[in-house]
This record gives sequence, structure tokens and C-alpha cells, in this order.
Amino acid sequence: MRFTYIPEEVCATQIDLEIVDGVVRNCAFSGGCDGNGRGLSRLVEGRRASELIPLLKDITCEGHASCPAQLAVALQQYLDNTCG
Repeated sequence: MRFTYIPEEVCATQIDLEIVDGVVRNCAFSGGCDGNGRGLSRLVEGRRASELIPLLKDITCEGHASCPAQLAVALQQYLDNTCG
């Protein structure tokens, strides 16, 4: 299932995800630092959304929100919307 999330308080302007049976198959960041977005996307590929949330949710960027934490929010929102 394709899912788009608009992150808050970070440089990235959009996170697009494809999640199949709870596993991240495609993740792409629009805006922000291209290298970090592509690197993060590769690292989450093939991993369960539920496994990634606790790993990413508390990461900050200079004391503020971060793209990894916003990805965790997106994954949680996806799970909340599809799993009840």
C-alpha cells in the first residue's frame, strides 16, 4: 500500500512509502538533504514498520525534530490507519 506523509518541522517536505504486509518496500524523501534521505530510505528497506518505530522515534536534529523521527511518525500513522 502506498502512503504519503507530510512531515513537520524538518527540511524534508514529503515522505512517500510503500508498505507490503507490514514491511517497508519503498521509501523516498522529497526536499531536505538528498544524501540523508536516500541513506535513510536504503536502511529501512525490507524492515518491518513496527520494528523501525522504536529505533527512529527519539532521534533529534540539534535538539529539534528529525527526518528519522518524522519517518517513525509516518510509520505509526500508517499502522494506526491500517491495523485498527
